[in-house]
Amino acid sequence: MSITERIQADTTAAAKAQDRERLAALRLLLDALNKEAKEARGPLDEQREVAVLKRERKRRGEAAEAYRKGGRDEAAASEEAEAGLIEAYLPAEISDEELEALVADALSETGAASQKEMGKVMSAVMAKAGGRADGRRVSELVRSRLS
Repeated sequence: MSITERIQADTTAAAKAQDRERLAALRLLLDALNKEAKEARGPLDEQREVAVLKRERKRRGEAAEAYRKGGRDEAAASEEAEAGLIEAYLPAEISDEELEALVADALSETGAASQKEMGKVMSAVMAKAGGRADGRRVSELVRSRLS
C-alpha cells in the first residue's frame, strides 16, 4: 500500500470519526500529493511521496517557528501537531551508527579530503540513505569528517 493510499484510508477514517483537525491536515497532505502526481503526469513512486511529505513537514515546522516568534502559541502548536501527523507517514530515520558508516563509505569511494569535495560526498550518502536521513544531519556529519 502506497503512502497516498494510506493517507486516503486515514482521511476516510477521520471523516467517519468526525475528527476535524486530523481530517483537515490529511486533506492538505492529499492535496499536496495529488498536485505532485498531476505535475508528474502519473502516480508517484515512494521516493517522490516521501519528498512531498518532507517538504510539507518542513513547511509546518517553519510556520510553527514563525507563529512562536509572533506570539501565537496556539497556531504554532497546531502547526507542530500537523508536522507530527506527517512524521507518522515518513519512513524511520536512519540511526547515527548507520549514517556514520554510510559517510565513511562515501568518503572512501569518492576519495574526498577537503570541504570543496563535500558535494560529491553528500550526493553519495543521500543516494544510499534513500530518503531516510535528514540533509542537515548528513551535512553536519560530512563537514565534521572533512575538517
